[in-house]
Amino acid sequence: MNPRPGPTARSVALEAIRRVVDEGAYSNLLVPALLGRSGLDGRDRAFAAELAYGTLRRLIPLDHAIEARSSRPIARMTPGARNAIRLGAYQIAYTSVPAHAAVGETVGLVGPRERAFVNAVLRRVADDPPPPAEGDDDDAVSHRTGLAPWAVRELRRLVGAETEAAAAAFADRGGLCIRANSPRVEIGSLIQALRDDGRDPRPSSLDPECVLLDGGDPTTLPGFREGWFAIQDHASAFVVRVLDPRPGEHIADVCAAPGGKALHAAALVRASGAGAVVAADRSERRVGLIRRQARRLDLSPLLVVHDATQPALAHGFDRVLVDAPCSGIGSARRRPELLWRVDENRLTTLAGRQLRLVEAAADLVRPGGRLVYSVCTFPRAETEAVCDALLRSRGDLRPLATAGPNGTSERHRLWPHRDGSDGMFVAAFSRSSAIAAG
Repeated sequence: MNPRPGPTARSVALEAIRRVVDEGAYSNLLVPALLGRSGLDGRDRAFAAELAYGTLRRLIPLDHAIEARSSRPIARMTPGARNAIRLGAYQIAYTSVPAHAAVGETVGLVGPRERAFVNAVLRRVADDPPPPAEGDDDDAVSHRTGLAPWAVRELRRLVGAETEAAAAAFADRGGLCIRANSPRVEIGSLIQALRDDGRDPRPSSLDPECVLLDGGDPTTLPGFREGWFAIQDHASAFVVRVLDPRPGEHIADVCAAPGGKALHAAALVRASGAGAVVAADRSERRVGLIRRQARRLDLSPLLVVHDATQPALAHGFDRVLVDAPCSGIGSARRRPELLWRVDENRLTTLAGRQLRLVEAAADLVRPGGRLVYSVCTFPRAETEAVCDALLRSRGDLRPLATAGPNGTSERHRLWPHRDGSDGMFVAAFSRSSAIAAG
């Protein structure tokens, strides 16, 4: 008997696509795990990652092109056939892989009963590529960029003429951003170490301790093991700047996992040797993510497992952050399935939970203290609507203007096409000594 062939870059990518699309897996967790146990060399690992993330990123335009050249709709194809066709069509449309190789190698990944159909569809896509969608309507922009039509419609209400640029930026691949861990290294020393290592660090416009890199494995950068830096997008670092933790203060991050913002706050508070940061989340597993990062960065936040709608914390914090669970579309540059996975009908449910979280967190803030609400998304239901409802329900809160890239404002939006960051919404409030309404 011939030994079973080992995994290839395409087979690993196809497995990732199948599990993300059909089983709801998270690409940012699954793809590195599959690559780690694949046994592929560095070049093939990079190719597999490009195929997996790229196919997921372009799923909507790929499906549009496939249906234009297929005898049956995507929904009527077997899962094995449709995912293989997506993988092959991505190679044809978006990579330099020769069409004959993309077709032949992809056909070899499916079972005998599906090969003829997969081969036929891919050859039609290669021989007669469908033209790009025309027009400025939501569906056309979706087909060109990969962002779901309902999300394009929502973007249009927020950014108007910039809609397609914003949608395309969400669908683009994000670079690497790292933040200097100030207790361990100064930003200037980190930049010099990166340059000495042949890297090209660029300053962030959103946070003075963040630098942007073209990409790559952050664990290979100088200072990773020594805890010189955290892997954190500068939009997330900006949230902490709005929170503005000061040395000696007591800070709570009530939805803290995986810990980037809480650990950033801990680094800022630690400068005096006094004060404390509480990093809380809803499960021991998620709190464990914070613990692991804290060890590498040599930081010591107080870790708590709780339901943030019923916090296991006492009131009296100087500053409280609610980085609420959300639809997450602002993180689509790193988790491309968020371009099309989010169900518009879930926004109301998400917004209701977000409001409960921030209302509960308000009780933890001392009079005169600061409450910050942030979400890595843009729909109005999860952003302005939550803040408006909070102000209606809490008579002891007042909007607080803070500095941002577009000037001083009570509410900030960050956009990948404008700020080169993940999408983020941030709002700050101050708590008075008045009793909450209701």
